Amino acid sequence: MPQGLPLYPESASTVAGQVDALYWTWVAIAAFFSLLIAGAIFTFFIRYQRRRVGEVGHEDEGNLALEIVWSAIPLVIALAMFGWGAKVFFTQSRPPADATEYFATGKQWMWKIQHPTGKREINNLHVPVGRPIKLTMISEDVIHSFYVPAFRVKADVLPGRYTTIWFEATKPGEYHLFCAEYCGTEHSLMGGTVTVMEQDEYEAWLAQEVVPGGGEAVSGERLFAALACDTCHRTGARARGPDLTGVYGSRVELADGSTVVADEGYLRESILTPTAKVVRGFQPLMPTFQGQVTEDQLLQLIQHIKSLRSEGEEIPGARAEGAAAATGGGAP
Repeated sequence: MPQGLPLYPESASTVAGQVDALYWTWVAIAAFFSLLIAGAIFTFFIRYQRRRVGEVGHEDEGNLALEIVWSAIPLVIALAMFGWGAKVFFTQSRPPADATEYFATGKQWMWKIQHPTGKREINNLHVPVGRPIKLTMISEDVIHSFYVPAFRVKADVLPGRYTTIWFEATKPGEYHLFCAEYCGTEHSLMGGTVTVMEQDEYEAWLAQEVVPGGGEAVSGERLFAALACDTCHRTGARARGPDLTGVYGSRVELADGSTVVADEGYLRESILTPTAKVVRGFQPLMPTFQGQVTEDQLLQLIQHIKSLRSEGEEIPGARAEGAAAATGGGAP
């Protein structure tokens, strides 16, 4: 793909080449047909212009075969490009199973980033090269948009809803991070830098600051106990809430007979609005924690719940995150 073009961002992720190939193919097709149609209009304008006053043109008979051809060819091209675009979209929207999960919170006008080891940054994100990174994002106020042009990734960051993107950087260096959604008077200042480092350099950078208390799941476990969640969500006859062991990713049966997948969004809603989806067999006794916990604390609680697994059961991506925490770096 073209590099070094004015205003054209560098290609620095595994998906960037696919996005560029799709983009430049569409540009080439659009340019070809634009020139073809413009040329035909100009040719017909010259050939069929009125040459004398009172001249009346004669009626041409239609050509069915020609009409089929010029309808079928654009249809085939459009379907092929749709299929190609869908393939790239699915690649971008499905993080690899071994992706290391980071967290980002948008707030007027900054990005708050947290590493799986618990280290935090503002308007900066340090990642190792050659490792898939999954970014779970939410906004504390208005709609933002997390955009790294060099990686060809962009996603809206919404209040009250988790969104995710993923990328795998291919080149060490510093790359611009933008908010691509107008979010207020200082929107233009809501930017930052993604720093891609070699694995050993990234581990050394992480080791510069030891984070007390470990990562999100460890902080979430302490918060879970501090909020007395463990007095209800436990095993045994005295449990007043469902046991949360292994609940993440499973199907939960609700009191109305429907089922729902216990993903991050469901867990967040259950903490803030517990009566919205009551689990079958339990009473709606849980109080709301709306206004009592921050978005960062919600992420900590959710990570703790995700870590609650039966013996021998593993969270998707836990091996990568465990290695990151153990080594102080990304996935092995």
